[in-house]
Amino acid sequence: MLRLATILLLPLLAIPHAAAHGFVHITWIADKAYVGNTPNADPTDSIVRQINNVDPVKGALNPDVNCGNDAQLAADIADANPGDAMSFNWTGGDLSRWPHNTGPMLTYMTSCGATDCSTFNSSNAQWFKIAQVGRIPGDSQGAWFQGRLLDDGAVANVTLPSNIAPGAYLIRHEIIALHLATTLGGAEFYPSCSQIRIGGSGTGAPTASELVKLPGAYSDTDPGILVPDVFDTPPPPYTFPGPPIAAFVAASSGGSSAGSGSGSGGSPTRSASAPASSPTGKSTGTGKSTGTGKCKLKRAGTTPSTASKRAVVVAPRPHSVSRVMRELKLAFGGSAHAH
Repeated sequence: MLRLATILLLPLLAIPHAAAHGFVHITWIADKAYVGNTPNADPTDSIVRQINNVDPVKGALNPDVNCGNDAQLAADIADANPGDAMSFNWTGGDLSRWPHNTGPMLTYMTSCGATDCSTFNSSNAQWFKIAQVGRIPGDSQGAWFQGRLLDDGAVANVTLPSNIAPGAYLIRHEIIALHLATTLGGAEFYPSCSQIRIGGSGTGAPTASELVKLPGAYSDTDPGILVPDVFDTPPPPYTFPGPPIAAFVAASSGGSSAGSGSGSGGSPTRSASAPASSPTGKSTGTGKSTGTGKCKLKRAGTTPSTASKRAVVVAPRPHSVSRVMRELKLAFGGSAHAH
């Protein structure tokens, strides 16, 4: 069995390092798509704050937990309305599908105050949580919503609170990959920040007790970050790290779901709707999400504007290392995990 496992693992060792990590390539707001810059490339105007590499942020107290590895201010800010659907197209470093499938996805916001966010230093920002998703309810194997990014080429959807006060905000979408989280310091943090300006006349805002700093909201020993039993079957309950979803969001008719992991309420649905194309810049697509789920997934479009010549590649790829290692554990009774 060990020899067979070694043979099965050999192809995994050949997977390019960058492909095993990733970043937010496109952010959608309603029916408009905004392309982010490839990490460490010459930047162009975007609403997505550019990071300098696709590696995970390691350590809950790492300053890069804020908006990603050496995240830079973005030049643009996108207009949005309360209740708008937002989508985040996470890809591998080579623009293939997101490579991991184990762990939660969480969404935070912070007010940029009197600035338009393009000059806002988020290192001391006060963040509030608007959404979180974990394991898929009812799945006997304990599959995660994150896995649909890998398996289906889906993108993560979040609905802006319908009663949120107008102003400039950073919205921070985060994947926490837990395939190495059986040991202290193994969790991988992937945060991404986009700059938006919300209109309307809402009055919703978080209370002081719902605000957190990042880093500061997490500890490496939190039960949702250090998870020795993450691959156990039947799947154990999962505890989301960080603060609860802000009360004004939960009370909002268009606010985001309270999450889906075991032990937390809510059941975000999956949407099969998709843009007819994945436009770049501020061009318009046709894929506004549908349905009543508050925090859900939809498929990403794969054909960008031909004028942009910035192809969005969502190509089929083998299962992630983390998924294959989980299957090997189940097959051979071992405890191996892979990066």
